[in-house]
Amino acid sequence: MKKLDFKSTDIKEFLFKTPLRISSSITVIFCSVLFLFNFCNLCAYNKIQTPAELSPDQIEFLNASIEQNWPDKNQLLHSLPYNTSKPLFDIYAKSAILVDVSTGDILFEKNADEEIPPASMTKLVEMYVVFKEIQSGRINLDDVVPLFPECWAVNLPYDASKMFIQEGHKVTLRELLLGLAIASGNDASIAVAHYVAGSMEEFVNRMNKIISDLGLKKTHFVESSGYSELNITTAREFAAFARVYLTDFPWSLEMFHAQKVLKYPLQHNLPNWQSDEPDKQTIVQYNTNKLLGKLEGCDGLKTGFINESGYNLSLTCLRDGTRLLSVTMGGPGRGSAEGNIYRSADGTTLMDYGFNSFAPYTAQENSSYNMRTIGSKNRSVKLIAAAQESFSVPFIAGDSPKASAKSVTKNVILPKSAKGKIICGKQYGAIQYKIGETVLNNVPLIADRDSEECWFGKRIADKIAELIF
Repeated sequence: MKKLDFKSTDIKEFLFKTPLRISSSITVIFCSVLFLFNFCNLCAYNKIQTPAELSPDQIEFLNASIEQNWPDKNQLLHSLPYNTSKPLFDIYAKSAILVDVSTGDILFEKNADEEIPPASMTKLVEMYVVFKEIQSGRINLDDVVPLFPECWAVNLPYDASKMFIQEGHKVTLRELLLGLAIASGNDASIAVAHYVAGSMEEFVNRMNKIISDLGLKKTHFVESSGYSELNITTAREFAAFARVYLTDFPWSLEMFHAQKVLKYPLQHNLPNWQSDEPDKQTIVQYNTNKLLGKLEGCDGLKTGFINESGYNLSLTCLRDGTRLLSVTMGGPGRGSAEGNIYRSADGTTLMDYGFNSFAPYTAQENSSYNMRTIGSKNRSVKLIAAAQESFSVPFIAGDSPKASAKSVTKNVILPKSAKGKIICGKQYGAIQYKIGETVLNNVPLIADRDSEECWFGKRIADKIAELIF
């Protein structure tokens, strides 16, 4: 076997050059990996990625952040997003509000937070409970409702509004609701409440739960007809409820609230001992809303009066595709004839003002935009609107409010990127709605999730990518 012979110079060369070769190789590998990482990062940076869908926990956190930092987004009613001059009129009622139903914007208000008994406007909440029950399938409009002595007209106070239910009558739920909507019958109210819930107490609990679920703090009921002065609300809160009512059950207007005449009882309602002379039994009553058929577009909603409240009116009109809602409370009047004159005048003034001065602009709701991040664990996050995007436009351009609304332009203001830690609910951009150079609505765009700052190497790579692009 050949003997290996190592010279001292070979040993020295091995000992000193080998580490250098290894070090050089590591450096080459490191630089290659770094180049590849930066190349991939550059490629990813060049295109804004769509973020992953939010998890249920992230959605819950986002909603909580919006509720805390941007509470107006989920309110039923909103102040106008721009300043407007005070209208040159006043109204007779102590308290009033005018709302665009599609946007929820408040177009006019006067003492809208004063607490006043709603009187028979309460019956709208009763009807809402009934419609929810019908929607669930538990009851039907054509159900025949059992009648008991407490709901007979003869057993009600003399000054209560009545449908004139009598012992032995046979009446459907649909007919009772017409009695509520047209004649404001307290007898019908009692019959409906007991049929739906078994007792007035349980029915009122359902009414109050609906009000509580809507977040209305100053509204409370003790009975369903509105006869009690212990029922309480405000014009603002009742308008918020009425907007929900109109949105959830728009068909109720044509079916019930726009009906002008109630004839009751008819032959099929009468017991055998009265059915031979039905015409002598029938009572004709006209809708307590005197603006039906007189005010353009009026198709509802509900009046109310007790001594403690004055003359109240929830009113809605539809003109050229736009629906407005007003609530006036505490109207004056010595007797129903005078009271009707004042509340009809107020309703007419408010509706004409609203339709002549505003029109709704319907924006694309729930719009979102992807935003690139630098130095953050997520390469991008979504920016979402933190306020309602649709709003009521003032008549400042064109030849009509509708023309003014059509001239609105949308400008989305987004940052090129956001750096470091991203905070859920924080504003990073905005949407501006303008007519010409006049900004009417400035909607904040907020991050839909948190994203922590990433590790040092990626922050350097992101910085390089930012410099290049």
